[in-house]
Amino acid sequence: MVRNVLRRLLFRAPTALRRCCHGEPSSSGQPPPPPPPATDKELLQRKVRRYTLSRYVFYVRRFEHTLEENFPSAMHVYRVFVVGIKDFYEDLKHFIRVARWINRNGRDGLARNELELHFQMPKDMVRVAPVLLISALPFANYVIFPLAYMFPRHLLSRHFWSLQQRVDFAAIALRKRLYNQRPILRCLQVRLGDLEEGKLRDQWANILGLLGSGAHPNLQQIQQVSGLFAETQAFGMAGIWANHKNALVRLHGMHMGWKRRWRLRERAKLLREMDFMITEEGVTSMSNDEMRYVSENHVIIGAI
Repeated sequence: MVRNVLRRLLFRAPTALRRCCHGEPSSSGQPPPPPPPATDKELLQRKVRRYTLSRYVFYVRRFEHTLEENFPSAMHVYRVFVVGIKDFYEDLKHFIRVARWINRNGRDGLARNELELHFQMPKDMVRVAPVLLISALPFANYVIFPLAYMFPRHLLSRHFWSLQQRVDFAAIALRKRLYNQRPILRCLQVRLGDLEEGKLRDQWANILGLLGSGAHPNLQQIQQVSGLFAETQAFGMAGIWANHKNALVRLHGMHMGWKRRWRLRERAKLLREMDFMITEEGVTSMSNDEMRYVSENHVIIGAI
């Protein structure tokens, strides 16, 4: 009998102890007693901690203001890298989510800005990777960060650029890409003789004449000759010449390695999907930076 009583007390002890420590109501249903009021000593300690923390924050802000006044160039470099790394990290997390979605569901269901991020972010990662890896070495950040700040177009991504740098660097990249348009136009002109006589050939000759004189055909004229760029036609991906294909690869800023035709097809599909999303969302919903990006990388399909 004594053994049974001791066993009951041992099993009930943890429950009673938990009620006492966490303020749970007892079996009688009475609420726990209120905590005792803070003593004068505890109130004084809280005030001291609050005052110390506020003064610490004040001195940190004052020190930052002093650095901005005495070392403006150094603080500018500091802000460029702090803000740039923060933006780069946020885009990287978003890019990983988009990549997982594409691996599971394809590109269906993605917004235009998500497709653009999936298209642009790998280039930014490759460009910034050497700087981030070298900066992890001991004392290497004292060399690599000033060097990256001196050559931002080659060593940093768009996350670290100012608004003026984005405009200037985009113009340089566009001129570099447009340098490959002349070989493409020559390939198109040479293949004109391979087309059969007829209305379609005359329409294509008219477009080549406009391009050669510096003018641009309208949308209706381009749609009339779109059949020439089908897969099995003269200007389809399977029928273009090697120099034509290489010029297209350089025009889109891709490497000259393996699977060039396949990568050109995938790039064409991606640009087409982004163009249709632009027509659905409307140009008025785009910012100036987004409009500049679209005008530099692809043309809009459909009437606007």
